[in-house]
Amino acid sequence: MSKRWSLALASSLITLSLAACGSPGEPGSPAGNETAAGGQSGASGEPYKVGLVYSKSGPLATYGEQYRQSLTVGIDYATKGTGAVNGHKIEIAEQDDAGDPAKAVAAATDLIGKGNKIIAGSTASGVALQVAPIAADNKVLFISGPAAVDAITGANKYTFRSGRQTWQDVATAGAMLGDVSGKKITVLAQDSAFGKANIAAVTAVLGSKGAKVDSVAVPAAATDFTPFATKIKESKPDLLFVAWAGANATAMWTTLEQQGVFDATKVVTGLDIKPTHPLFGAAGTKIDFLSHFFEGAADNAAYQALDKGMKAQNASVDLFTNDGFVAGQMIVHALEASGDDADKMVAALEGWKFEGPKGQMEIRAEDHAMLQPMFTASLKKEGDNFVPVLGKTLDAATVAPPVTPFK
Repeated sequence: MSKRWSLALASSLITLSLAACGSPGEPGSPAGNETAAGGQSGASGEPYKVGLVYSKSGPLATYGEQYRQSLTVGIDYATKGTGAVNGHKIEIAEQDDAGDPAKAVAAATDLIGKGNKIIAGSTASGVALQVAPIAADNKVLFISGPAAVDAITGANKYTFRSGRQTWQDVATAGAMLGDVSGKKITVLAQDSAFGKANIAAVTAVLGSKGAKVDSVAVPAAATDFTPFATKIKESKPDLLFVAWAGANATAMWTTLEQQGVFDATKVVTGLDIKPTHPLFGAAGTKIDFLSHFFEGAADNAAYQALDKGMKAQNASVDLFTNDGFVAGQMIVHALEASGDDADKMVAALEGWKFEGPKGQMEIRAEDHAMLQPMFTASLKKEGDNFVPVLGKTLDAATVAPPVTPFK
């Protein structure tokens, strides 16, 4: 099992201190190279410059590529194939942060100095949290990508997000139980910063709704999961939320199945990108998944455009392609209001309702939370492949995070 996929398995589970993003241009275009989104447009004005800081390399590079490819598709869709707004071509300047906040800060500062009025990207939550203050200090628009950390919402008036946040992930898991008041929820996680963050998130979101949350912390390098599986089965939780990262993931899932945990409780985790689906092993078809997006989750004009645009790049719809596409829509809408005045861009985006690939979206004016539908899913085995099957679509209001006033 590659290190990339073992890291990927947990990244779609809530609280990631990492999340995923991308950038425009053709696949493989060098970082820092400026390319006009959507091709030649006949635009005659000075180009509108947009900086893209994302994980072209590093552990989340696969996520970054999904975001990068789909962002160009979103811009193309929003500009009706011209790649231009009000006679100005949109030029994207890419820089690779490799998931390193220090590199991201340097890249964003450089791009702002070169006249980029919009910064997009942030594959990693840690990156997004460092770039957001820079946007506020320099009064430029920042559209964070798939970075899931809740603190991006309400960070400042110049910071937005194109993806979902941790609260929405956890609320989706809780919705699988309906009314969670009085229900027992156990979090199975590694005894690490990642695991503790997941436990804290479930406690905050579902505990505030009356759930009784406890946890089973496992050493990250554990090889024998039987004692932990036995403890969970004997405690009989109403829901087991699993947050796991690492090469021992398949062994962990196999042990839960062998010890009968799936027969004793509902087991929930996050659905990650397609290549990780086989890592669940035989247990894959028994897990209830929360998801913010996957191929086949929705079907509308925006989704069809995304699907077509990804296929044109020899790629496909996957977990973070919605986030890139929506970022493209947001960039175009902001530039339609103004190409150089960030305050006018902010005003245009606040309260904006539009249709993205996953359905109806709304940017909440009070804190810039991206209100959006979420999904439940299961995996179906087809030959050697595991294919996601849509369960329920949860409307935006059901999973909306509380308002977080700007700091």
